[in-house]
Parts: sequence; structure tokens; C-alpha cells
Amino acid sequence: QVQLVESGGGLVQAGGSLRLSCLASGRTFSNYVMAWFRQAPGKEREFVSIVSFNGISTRYADSAKGRFTISRDNNKNTVYLQMNSLKPEDTAVYYCAAGGSYWSTGQAAFGLWGQGTQVTVSS
Repeated sequence: QVQLVESGGGLVQAGGSLRLSCLASGRTFSNYVMAWFRQAPGKEREFVSIVSFNGISTRYADSAKGRFTISRDNNKNTVYLQMNSLKPEDTAVYYCAAGGSYWSTGQAAFGLWGQGTQVTVSS
């Protein structure tokens, strides 16, 4: 069983950058598609980005395209989310999730979740 622990969140000014990390325990990390979701106050959790098993293929929500980059290092059991040009509307708790299908970005497709890391972007 894989367990996920996010880190790297914090407070940043608009236009700044943050790099989130998600460390997975266990030996089967490379068997999982990995994704990032976020949940802003008063809103539902939403998909941000996903990366394939081998890290070659990636997809992004429209809100993240051109600003965020997802990557993974299977040797380090870690998935990253580099976030640039941050906006106040990016403020949310960011969650990493592990799933089995690169083509499914709904929450139900992901059976493993981290505890989340808070990202706050001030204007």
C-alpha cells in the first residue's frame, strides 16, 4: 500500500512560484498514475494535473496550463508540481493522488490521497 505525503506549500505573493512535492512510501510508486488536485475554501476539489506512469505524458486543467508543470522521479518515489506566476485564485489546499488510469481525472479514479498542503497567494 502506498502512502502519500505532500510538502512545499506556503504563503507567496502573486506572481511568485512554489514547488510542491509528494513523497510516496512503498515499492510500487511507478505502478501508479499520479495527479494533483486542489480545493479552495467553499469550493469542490478540482483536478489540476496528471502524469503518466513513466512521466512522459502530462495533462493539465485549463487553469494550470502554461503556469504549472507536473513531473515525477520514480527513483525517488516523488511527484512534483512546479507552480509559476501564481494568482490569488490559486489559493487552495493541494492534494496529490495515486490512481490507475491516465485518462481518468475524476476523483473517483484515485484511490490513494495525501493529507494536503496549503498554498496561499496574496495579492
